[in-house]
This record gives sequence, structure tokens and C-alpha cells, in this order.
Amino acid sequence: MYKITYAEQLAPNLMAMDVEAPPVARKAAAGQFIILRINETGERIPLTISDYDREKGTISLIFQVVGKTTALLAALRGGDTILDFAGPLGLATEVENWGTVVCIGGGVGTAPIYPQARAFKAAGNKIISIVGSRNADSLIYEDKMAAVSDELIIATDDGSKGHHGFVTQVLQKIIDRGEKIDHVVAIGPLPMMRAVCHITKEYNLKTSVSLNAIMVDGTGMCGCCRVTVGGKTLFSCVDGPDFDGLEVDFEELILRQRRFHSEEKLSFDLHRRHACGEGCQKCRK
Repeated sequence: MYKITYAEQLAPNLMAMDVEAPPVARKAAAGQFIILRINETGERIPLTISDYDREKGTISLIFQVVGKTTALLAALRGGDTILDFAGPLGLATEVENWGTVVCIGGGVGTAPIYPQARAFKAAGNKIISIVGSRNADSLIYEDKMAAVSDELIIATDDGSKGHHGFVTQVLQKIIDRGEKIDHVVAIGPLPMMRAVCHITKEYNLKTSVSLNAIMVDGTGMCGCCRVTVGGKTLFSCVDGPDFDGLEVDFEELILRQRRFHSEEKLSFDLHRRHACGEGCQKCRK
């Protein structure tokens, strides 16, 4: 059993959580993820590691409530436990001193891009960070990103803070001002990463993205998380989750991510219909 040491709602349907898992924290690196199972009847879900503390032995997670399992997870509080917590999984982010790295986080994608930006900064890179969200209330990790960035630019869809518009528009402005960009990293919704890569491909900018494909075992055996990169079939759990964004077949991946949308919606609707709202044992099953 893995103890939750901290749990807080950051914004509507957005949760932050620290889990006590010393063996995972000792080996965790930027870019990796974990797979958890809340209880014996629960499903396994992957969540990207947003931070880790080797001394405390904790892993930090930030997740959106999008289905039954994340709703059950969000109902847990400090002192509660999780049955299974496996990791760190996946390949760590490739970190080098490239020069100038633009780190783009969209929505909850800002959480996993933070440890990457921190690692790039520690390697001697100049870090320009672009953090985007629907509105100011949905922004996360703003202070943390500012601490590891030479320049931080905020973008909100509704203009409530920073640039009024999308992260791609900010990226284009950075390119237009003549900034020499050596590497771009983008993490967020698939359409956002696809849009970023559409721009960077035009300028032949090295770009990496993190793909959180539908996943079951996280060890490469089930084949569920397959993605097409450069015309080859790869598995996001063992070959990623970081990939060359200019080579990813986003159209195929977006279609694959929607494959179980109706079943997931039905499960979530049934859970909300019967949940008592108090997080009791009956409604956690």
C-alpha cells in the first residue's frame, strides 16, 4: 500500500497529489511516468511524474478528473492509501546542453514539462517557457516554471492573463523576433502538440513531445499504446513517452485515443449517478 501524503484541488477537475513511494522516488527522472491501481477492483492508469523528492521518498502527480478512476482518485485524501504504484516507467528525457530550449506546456501538460525544464536548465541551457491554459484560474506551476526559466510567457484562451490566444501564437512570435532556437519541447493535449509541430516543422526545429497513449501494462507486452513514428510502430510505454514530434502520426493517434470514448463516458456517468459524493467505501469500488 502506498500512502498519500498530500492532496489538493488546484482548479475545477484538477488535482495535485503526493504519494509516498521511496523505491520509485529514488530512481525517478524527468519524462517518466507511473501506473497506479487504487484498489483490487480498479483499472490501471498511467500518470506522468510531475516532480519527485528523493529525501522524502515521494512522487508528485497532477491529474484531471476525466473518468471514473480519476474521480475515485480525486476523492482520496492525505492518509489514504493506493494499492499499486509501479514505476518509474518509460525512458527518461534526453537532456543535453543544446543552447536555447523552448518548453511549451498546455493545460495539465505544464506539470510534466516542469521537471524537464528544470533538467534542461541544470544542463546549462537557456530556457524560454510558454505556459498555456483556458483561463487564469486553470494555470498551474507558474512559480515553479518561472524559477527554472530565463523567460516565462503565459497564454490564456480567454485573455484573462498574459497573451490572449494560443501557445502556438507565442511560439511564432518568438521565432519572428529572431530567437535562435535549438530545441522545442511540447507537452499537452494532442491537438496542441500537433499544432506546435506544424510550426516547428516549417522551420526545421528539433521538437520532442510526450505521448500519453492508452495503456494497460506499461511494459510493452499488451501493444495497446502503439504509436506510429517515422512510419514505424513503437510503444509509448517502453520506447517513449518522449518522441520526435516531427515524425509522429498525430492523426492516427488522435483517432486511437477516441476508440473507447463512449465506453469511458458511460462508466463515468454511471459512477456519478451512484456516487454519494462523500468518498465512502461503497462508492470507491
